[in-house]
Amino acid sequence: MNFKFSTRTADMNGTATREIFKLLSRPEIVSFAGGLPATECLPVKEVREITAEINSGDIVPVLQYGTTEGFPVLRHQLLEYLTGRGLPAIADSNLMVVSGGQQGIDLMFKTFIDKGDVVLVEDPTYLAVLQILNTYEGKAVGVKSCEDGLDLEDLENKIIQYKPKMLYCVPTFSNPTGRTYTTANRKEIASLTARYGVMVLEDDPYSLLRFSGTAVPPLKSFDSAGNVVYVTSFSKIISPGLRVGAAVGDPSVIRYMTVGKQGTDLHTSNYAQMIVAKYLEKGYLMPNVEKSLPVYLERKSAMISAIEKYMPEEFSHTDPDGGLFIWGELPETIDTVRLLPEAIERNVAYIQGQVFYADGSGRNTIRLNYSNAAPEQIESGIKALGELFKEKLAGRY
Repeated sequence: MNFKFSTRTADMNGTATREIFKLLSRPEIVSFAGGLPATECLPVKEVREITAEINSGDIVPVLQYGTTEGFPVLRHQLLEYLTGRGLPAIADSNLMVVSGGQQGIDLMFKTFIDKGDVVLVEDPTYLAVLQILNTYEGKAVGVKSCEDGLDLEDLENKIIQYKPKMLYCVPTFSNPTGRTYTTANRKEIASLTARYGVMVLEDDPYSLLRFSGTAVPPLKSFDSAGNVVYVTSFSKIISPGLRVGAAVGDPSVIRYMTVGKQGTDLHTSNYAQMIVAKYLEKGYLMPNVEKSLPVYLERKSAMISAIEKYMPEEFSHTDPDGGLFIWGELPETIDTVRLLPEAIERNVAYIQGQVFYADGSGRNTIRLNYSNAAPEQIESGIKALGELFKEKLAGRY
């Protein structure tokens, strides 16, 4: 049968990580491709305790339909939790529960983006944002970035040139680079976007995963015009499988996002919301995050050490204070897109940097995840990559 798909499917592609996961059925492959939290950091004991408690009590409310804005018990916990994260005072009307941070992104685009509308993104940016934006037939335009955050001159020039509906950014431990915007950079972004009437979507799934350096206030804390929507998730700090996150914004924006969610999944799983609510109520979050930080620091340090030991001297990279990723750049003669199959043949996988750029550039860059591999795997995987890149730089094809 000749299926007549909608025109928007022409620009819909699966994310690179999802496609690579299909290739990694061989256990001998060391994967630096995904963004999975360390398995040993998942709170198995605590979740078992909580689910047993839920199942032994009045379970009817979690089995019935719930409100789109979120399960009341979780919403109560979130108001306290998010205020503690440095956000300004939050009223009930400023908050909604989402099915993971990625749904918050989807609902923002559904609320604001018409066909052809421009969204500014950091170059490079979270790859799923580019995929979601394509679904709504919007256009991503990259903004230059540096160690301090976004290039403010380029940001203002792009705002004037493209008149974007929105800016999307991950200011803390950015995916894919691991960089963090300075306080001064965040203040200027908030000021610039307010002046020009540009919405900002601040994506913050990683900020609690800080193992060095000083914490920085959310960009939302500098929002004086109500144009910043803050989205966070419990995927990296409790469990990605629960699919629970939160969005904070102006009540009128939250109202439209709620209507959009009603047409998508009606509400986030009540059972998953109750697990997160009790997890917060029992005070399990911060102790377990603090126990996970040495694991992530050990693995990041192992990767940095292996990079310095095995990678070619031309390889430049970030060295983040937290999060899950290291960003690497090679000379332009190296094409990491073309070399990925060869890397997989050598039992190591990465994400080619091209998929993180709005214009499809960055073919000489890679994203490396260190959270889901043991130190000895990290060493062997980076060694294999280093040998591959050195061979190519020496012209041995």
